[in-house]
Amino acid sequence: MQEITTAEQYEKIIQSDNKIAIKFYTTWCPDCKRLDMFIGDILPKFPHLTWYQMDRDKFPEIAEEQKVLGIPSILIFSKGEKLGHLHSANAKTPEEVEAFLQKF
Repeated sequence: MQEITTAEQYEKIIQSDNKIAIKFYTTWCPDCKRLDMFIGDILPKFPHLTWYQMDRDKFPEIAEEQKVLGIPSILIFSKGEKLGHLHSANAKTPEEVEAFLQKF
């Protein structure tokens, strides 16, 4: 999963014609570490999604703009439009994450 390191990179990525999944996380978040334990097994099941991650604490303006209030959160974009948002409360198990991703 490639790290987004600048706001400019983020803007370019979400404009893609492909479906983009961005995992918002922080380094201090226990639920983010739990998600990291199983997300690697889920990625190959959704090859049509291009995956990125970004540290919410480094991009508070983007997190606020996208209403990322809890972490981890997974957002799906295509052509600059947010298609879906899996909030932290519903990203606790592999089954919850997979059920969300199957919509895209």
